[in-house]
Amino acid sequence: MDTVNIHEAKTHLSRLINEAVEGRPFIIAKAGKPLVQVTRLESPTATPQRRLGFLVGQVLVPDDFDRMGADAIEALFGGGA
Repeated sequence: MDTVNIHEAKTHLSRLINEAVEGRPFIIAKAGKPLVQVTRLESPTATPQRRLGFLVGQVLVPDDFDRMGADAIEALFGGGA
């Protein structure tokens, strides 16, 4: 496995990344001391997509949903005084 210093890595980053993607990982060092190893990802992780409306017909929201518990909430905050 090749070791490159930070300056060389910055100068040749595109080439080094292409080599890592092709299966040739490398190490980046600072003052000769290894800091990180760069390797390709075997399978990139995709972020799950959020879908609107995926529970249509499966969840029932009552008509008074926005007023449910209004009396209890009002009593908690002293609205009836």
